[in-house]
Amino acid sequence: MKNFSYVLKGKYIIKFDIIAKTGLHIGASNNSLDIGGVDNAVIKDEEGKPYIPGSSLKGKMRSLMEYAEGLIKPEELIFSKESKDDPIRIHMCDKEDCAVCNIFGRNHGKHKFVSGKEVVFENITPTRLIVRDAKLDKESITKEMKENIDFEWTEVKFENNLDRITSSANPRQTERVPAGAKFKGEMVLNVLNDEGTKYLSKVIQAMKLLEDDYLGGQGSRGYGKIKFENIKITFRDKEYYEEGRGEKVIVENAKDLSEIKL
Repeated sequence: MKNFSYVLKGKYIIKFDIIAKTGLHIGASNNSLDIGGVDNAVIKDEEGKPYIPGSSLKGKMRSLMEYAEGLIKPEELIFSKESKDDPIRIHMCDKEDCAVCNIFGRNHGKHKFVSGKEVVFENITPTRLIVRDAKLDKESITKEMKENIDFEWTEVKFENNLDRITSSANPRQTERVPAGAKFKGEMVLNVLNDEGTKYLSKVIQAMKLLEDDYLGGQGSRGYGKIKFENIKITFRDKEYYEEGRGEKVIVENAKDLSEIKL
């Protein structure tokens, strides 16, 4: 294993709103059907309000960046979970200049590639990107919206899966956050050594890719279109943490991602 030296130069604080442009479904881990409940519930916080887990946002951004960087190929994919029925394969490599690994981290230990090769990475890298859970802005669910949704914060969409031979229907209910809902989000990007805005630009690129993809489940059915708005980016250097000064505004309340020029 190589002995790398990392020096924290500061942190980019990225704050933004996430606007649901279509119904959004990020499922809860327990989707058992309760009496009077729905088949597929959305994940909710301790107050019963839907939220966007930071893990969902970060995972989707990582996946899109892997495709954008051309890294979806057997020699570049490892098993993060090796299972015959439900494997999870992600990109990880040993290249020092890999943007995906340098932003999202590169784990220690032995890894098995999809191709069957096993390797121990030398370039162990801590994750630079921290993604917070995005909390619902309650005011975004207006009185008019509440008159047309099924629960206090969410709607229920009924769908049918049809058997192609018998044409028999399998009805199912899916809980969704309605279009127009707003979530307050935040990311923190650590700057190590003298890398400047190199990886900040990649994070902004991943956010743009996500806007033209989907977040959560059932995106091919129209769910999960989102937009980032009201973006503010500041940089806090070492003096900020040592002396309470040194915060620099990089982007001041950009209406959307298209206004960000680094």
